[in-house]
Amino acid sequence: MARPYWSGQVQISLVSFGVKLFVATEAKSEIRFHQISRKTGERVRHQKVAASQLEDNPTEAGEALEKSDIVKGYEYRKGEYVTIEPKELEELRIPSKHSIEVSQFVDLDELTPEYMEKPYFIVPEDDVQAEAYAVVRAALKKTKKAALGKIAFGGREHVFAIAADENDKLGGMMGYTMRYQEELRNPADYFKDIKKVAVNEDSLQLAMELIKRKASKFDPSKFKDQYEAAVRELVEAKIQHVPVPTEEVEAPRRGQVINLMDALRKSVVGGDAAESQTAKKKPATSAKATASKEKKGISLVKSAKSSGKRKSA
Repeated sequence: MARPYWSGQVQISLVSFGVKLFVATEAKSEIRFHQISRKTGERVRHQKVAASQLEDNPTEAGEALEKSDIVKGYEYRKGEYVTIEPKELEELRIPSKHSIEVSQFVDLDELTPEYMEKPYFIVPEDDVQAEAYAVVRAALKKTKKAALGKIAFGGREHVFAIAADENDKLGGMMGYTMRYQEELRNPADYFKDIKKVAVNEDSLQLAMELIKRKASKFDPSKFKDQYEAAVRELVEAKIQHVPVPTEEVEAPRRGQVINLMDALRKSVVGGDAAESQTAKKKPATSAKATASKEKKGISLVKSAKSSGKRKSA
């Protein structure tokens, strides 16, 4: 098991028990890009240098600073900073660094998606804490509530929600860092100009029927990152020096009037058949693009280091 991201106490009134938090997500993408020089093919490295060196000698490379020479600074006046040492941040007196004190309980449906930020697995610290953990989990499950408190990590204090995991066989709890109200933009600024229209009852019924026909149980395993697959195909094509299949997307016709009722009716009646035919079609390859690539060819950028050439300083 991975190391816990945070360890501490969950405190509900006089009841408290130790828990460990583990980040519930991980980056699965295997595609990694580096910045390289277009001219030499060498990897570009970024170094931290003092701003004065660049201002005094903009054409010359500045001397890179050691990690130990860099400290956090807060600009309290233009060009003037107060420095903050890592140890000073560690010693800040914030109770939520070590304990999640539950301040209230809310209905699960009150935790709307725009406030949810990142999920965590919550597990008891050890077997001694398991009883209190299990009782609180069962109570949250029965009441369909979530516990709200605060937790400090990652350089800030977060609102934190604790809820029972849906899988009763596992008997776990989930935690979610949440956004503060002031972090969310005002939806009225974006929705206020939407034209108000009367919803036609027949259109509504057809739309509801379309939703009903396409409704199914959520299965997250069905969703894959097609962008990563396309990038991988592009990379492989460049390595093998072969043309990359491209899909031609028909441009939307401007000024075309779409009858909503007809579109809904056709979707409900013939939607499944249309989707079946679409699934059988293979992505079209642009003949023009393919011919151009075959004529021009695709080349790899070779590193100056590997080719024995290096630009002199």
